[in-house]
Amino acid sequence: MQALWMVLASFFFATMGVGVKVASASFNTVELLFYRGLVGLVFMGIVVLSRGGSLRTRVPMMHAWRGMIGVLSMGGWFYALGRLPLATAMTLNYMSGVWVAAFIVGGALLFSQGPQAQRQGPLLLTVLAGFAGVVLTLRPTIDHDQLFAGVVGLLSGMGSALAYLQVTALGRIGEPEDRTVFFFALATALTGGAGVLVTGFSPWAQVSWQAAAWLIPIGLLASLGQWCMTRAYSQGATLVVANLQYSGIVFAALYSLLLFGDQIALMGWLGMALIVASGLAATVLRTRALPNTPAEEH
Repeated sequence: MQALWMVLASFFFATMGVGVKVASASFNTVELLFYRGLVGLVFMGIVVLSRGGSLRTRVPMMHAWRGMIGVLSMGGWFYALGRLPLATAMTLNYMSGVWVAAFIVGGALLFSQGPQAQRQGPLLLTVLAGFAGVVLTLRPTIDHDQLFAGVVGLLSGMGSALAYLQVTALGRIGEPEDRTVFFFALATALTGGAGVLVTGFSPWAQVSWQAAAWLIPIGLLASLGQWCMTRAYSQGATLVVANLQYSGIVFAALYSLLLFGDQIALMGWLGMALIVASGLAATVLRTRALPNTPAEEH
């Protein structure tokens, strides 16, 4: 039952994607990062303090590194959301599971020899299948000048994988999850604020009310999604929870069809299915080796 928290988290993240896509029509990427971080910062600060927690940390540099990677990843994802079908952008970001598998395989091939390296064969197949899915997913968008956004979305998935590994390290040394989420929101707000100093704010006279109405929900949905994800991993079966995260792609696909009328070619749907299948397989193989792997964040 606890694993259903992951389904709720995936719903929040997919709904946040709707908000980012709508708001992207009036706000640039750094503005969205700033507003998302600011709202999340206030919300998570209230959560931590109301629960009697502390914002003091012994590892500020680990949070800084996690924040830098995570913000770059989120920025790439927000950029892709504004220019690609929602389901496509969401799927590319969920390539993070395949990227983690790629890092594991690469490390094994570089630093291991003999049987240990050979045992990475099944994981390597999931990586190759995942990237084949990317080719199928992006090929239908080439004629629509969306290839660059697709590559950015793919790289956002790699950034999520790196952030995932850093969150793992923070969890292992005992950092509370709500504090980790708070510092990520702080990094997002600071980075977005610095970017806005360069690009400037969009003139509010030109901002649609639909876009403005999403600014607060985007931050709240992101924080709620992280909170539900944390609860799912802390109280549910890791393998089941990790696989249920892909329900976010289902929600995004429904939003794409019902809200935006996105037309995705059959080849694109096949590529998305291949990415999900390879991600599921990679998760199973990784979880057998690392049964207590914590959650990633958006």
